[in-house]
Amino acid sequence: MFTQATPSISNSALALQARLSIRNGTWTGHTSGLAKGHVQGNVVILPQLLANDFHLFCQQNPKPCPLLAVSEPGQTLLPTLGADIDIRTDVPQYRVWQDGVLVAEPTDISGLWRDDLVTFVIGCSFSFEEALQETGLRIRHIDQGVNVPMYRTNVATQSVGAFSGPMVVTMRPFKAADAIKAVEITARFPNVHGSPVHIGDPALIGIADLTKPDYGDAVDVLPDEIPVFWACGVTPQAAITQARPEFCITHAPGAMLITDLLNHHLST
Repeated sequence: MFTQATPSISNSALALQARLSIRNGTWTGHTSGLAKGHVQGNVVILPQLLANDFHLFCQQNPKPCPLLAVSEPGQTLLPTLGADIDIRTDVPQYRVWQDGVLVAEPTDISGLWRDDLVTFVIGCSFSFEEALQETGLRIRHIDQGVNVPMYRTNVATQSVGAFSGPMVVTMRPFKAADAIKAVEITARFPNVHGSPVHIGDPALIGIADLTKPDYGDAVDVLPDEIPVFWACGVTPQAAITQARPEFCITHAPGAMLITDLLNHHLST
């Protein structure tokens, strides 16, 4: 149905170990900092009737929705992302939507699986955090042991069919010189959101209060720091509330699919 080019996968046991702990229910939390070196992905699972429109929505909105993989209808394995990945069990926490309303947050969706479901895996900003850390930059939500803060903005996405809505962003605070460095580094990772979409005053993109994220957890922003905002793969969940599909499954924000792809393979 769809073809999506991806980098070659790694045989590292680290990603497999993380997925096994998720699969058996040992790990059910956010995955920031988990399986160091490995690409993580946002997940959207839709009925086949909506898959073409959503695929085009991602193509029209590459900053928040950079596609890493798309499955055939009913396919539960994602061989381009990892030899053993089962999309029904390998996300720490899912979200189940009916008519655009969140109705459940299970850790296993095997009992909900249907033969018409198509899985989309979208790049995640957790993947460029390793490159930031390698240059000595500190990531506040990792230091504080919490999920990254995410905010709905007033920046509209390009609508396709029933899919539309605001862009969601992640935020990481940096001092001015470090913010410049972060821009340069993340620009090399277009498959996981690339460079920031906004730097500075959050009100300019419709964020009223940094201490009250729409998803994830608030982090400290020091007086000499600037908030830096990247497009976020939770954007499709905002579009889902607009599109109101009769049935849809996503990941819970911050609880990502861990793949066998290596982060450094995504650098351009």
